[in-house]
Amino acid sequence: MNDWFPDLSRSSGPRYMAIADVIHMDIKTGRLAPGDRLPPQRELAKRLSIDFTTVARGYVEARKRGLVDTHVGRGTFILALDGADRAWAHDRADPRRALAIDLSMNMPPEPDDPELLARMQDGLKAVAADMVPLLRYQGFGGSAMDKEAAASWLSRRGLVPSQERIFVTPGAHPALLAIFGILAKPGEIILSESITYPGIRSIAAQLRLNLLGLQMDADGILPDAFADACERLKPKALYLNPTIQNPTTLTIPQKRREDICAVARKYHVPIVEDDAYGFIPLHGPAPLAAMAPDLTWHIGGLAKCIGAGLRLAYVVAPDTKAAWPFVSAMRASNVMASPLMVALATRWIEDGTADMILRFIRLEAAVRQHMAHAILPKGSFEADPIAFNIWLPLPHGWTRSTFASHMRSSGIGIVASDAFTVEGPATETVRVCLGGPITRLGLQNALELMAHSLEGSPEMSAAFF
Repeated sequence: MNDWFPDLSRSSGPRYMAIADVIHMDIKTGRLAPGDRLPPQRELAKRLSIDFTTVARGYVEARKRGLVDTHVGRGTFILALDGADRAWAHDRADPRRALAIDLSMNMPPEPDDPELLARMQDGLKAVAADMVPLLRYQGFGGSAMDKEAAASWLSRRGLVPSQERIFVTPGAHPALLAIFGILAKPGEIILSESITYPGIRSIAAQLRLNLLGLQMDADGILPDAFADACERLKPKALYLNPTIQNPTTLTIPQKRREDICAVARKYHVPIVEDDAYGFIPLHGPAPLAAMAPDLTWHIGGLAKCIGAGLRLAYVVAPDTKAAWPFVSAMRASNVMASPLMVALATRWIEDGTADMILRFIRLEAAVRQHMAHAILPKGSFEADPIAFNIWLPLPHGWTRSTFASHMRSSGIGIVASDAFTVEGPATETVRVCLGGPITRLGLQNALELMAHSLEGSPEMSAAFF
């Protein structure tokens, strides 16, 4: 259907919405049939004498409505209105699940390799054989076999703690809440990067702790700034997200980590190491917990390296004495991690599926970063080559709120810098997520729209919608 020419006058809404409306109407009337290929976006924009971004946004809207699907290297194709032949739906998948997506979260790319998906499903079937025991209450922290799997997984980061110091928890966030509840009382000070993970800001507010951000450079927090804060403020803990940090994607190099640990040891300040992305690099720096195990709470979350839906994290306590109040705090708020999810994670680690998922995430993240570098203006953003996001300072004329609003329907998550800023005014910067459910072609379309917008002004971009 390369000769398809939509009559946009039949819709009274914005032109990008009109494109999706006409696609819907032409499917209902039979002008467009399942399997028909729509014209390339640039070609249709030229044919209609409208801006490319309008057509790109129209195709994105049509995909969100379930009218079309995209395939890298092939194009955009019409789907049946009942959705029965949707490309992303598996034999027994419930399409309602696809609606429950939070694009504001920094998500890894989702596996789409048939062999990998089959292995994941096989693991779930194997776990289902123990369904009844897994529906019972379990002791907190995981069974011996689950701790063995956790120890095996953590060993990939060079950590070899005893099982008495390892705990399987229902996600990194509740673990952080428990740890900071132990380390500090309301009104006391904890430190972090000046631009940091938003979750720690929420936790500090919940516990009524004073969160103060430390000055940073391209290698992370400045050791001198950390030492000065220790002298003046007597902080109760230092929080760090040291590898592919969310949102800047910086990784603290080995020497800086050693300097930070030296300051922490001098002033007896516990370190809380949120190693959410630590498994993503093939050869990243050693964890802080390997350098200062007696000072460091290490949280190895599985959300970014396997899947957020597992809601699991492996926590390594500094010593067995510190473990007791941690267990008490976790039991009071969470009772236990889901035994079903724990069993599934253990199965995937033992049979190699977890490693396959991790390899897929690494490779796909690298591909998506390459796309961003190829499409967006050169030097316009900061990013690690295998990060799930980019950190994008906006050009003159754009504000973070107008840009986020402009890109809202693109299918990628964009979050303004306000969510990450601990110290000083928020800058005109946004975090752009490249992972999650969006396909490569969908991401390409969104990035092309973004590049076009960044090269112009907000007023010019608004004129096309």
